[in-house]
Amino acid sequence: MPLNFLKPTYTVESVYNLSVAELKDQGVKAVLTDLDNTLLAWNNPNGTPELHAWLKELKAAGIEVVVVSNNTWDRVEKAVSGLDVDYVAWSLKPMPRGILKVLKKQGLQKEDVLMVGDQMLTDVWAAHLAGVKSVLVKQLVESDMWQTWFNRSLEKLAKKLIYSQKHPLIWHATFKEAVSARENDKN
Repeated sequence: MPLNFLKPTYTVESVYNLSVAELKDQGVKAVLTDLDNTLLAWNNPNGTPELHAWLKELKAAGIEVVVVSNNTWDRVEKAVSGLDVDYVAWSLKPMPRGILKVLKKQGLQKEDVLMVGDQMLTDVWAAHLAGVKSVLVKQLVESDMWQTWFNRSLEKLAKKLIYSQKHPLIWHATFKEAVSARENDKN
């Protein structure tokens, strides 16, 4: 398929559905995550109690969370200031620059990380180019910042070309379900 570079490794309803146990079971040592509409809703800059609990659980388990965002340094620093996570701004996704920077800085192997995001044209494509597994999640809120409108339009077209009635896009409630579905697809 010509658009395989936009097809995520896994699809999960929310970043918060990536549990510590399931991540550890897959050997994940770090979760790289987009910021807007993946980790934080643009209209809820402090995050939800669910986000804070998820971050605390991952940190306690030794799983690092690093924000990889296309936003400016000031914007990302302000957004993550209360989250106690590292970050890379101006990552220029879909280029793999931000992901590769994190791998090098943290001494991580490609197979040890997941890139999580709500956009195929930036997050998933960047993960493919960096050689890491990707997790596409539903956007936290339906509205976006104005800059994202064009990508969302292209993404709708890409989804129609990649997915079909025979092979639909399926959102999984847990990471374990997503991993299992991928294994079944391989067989």
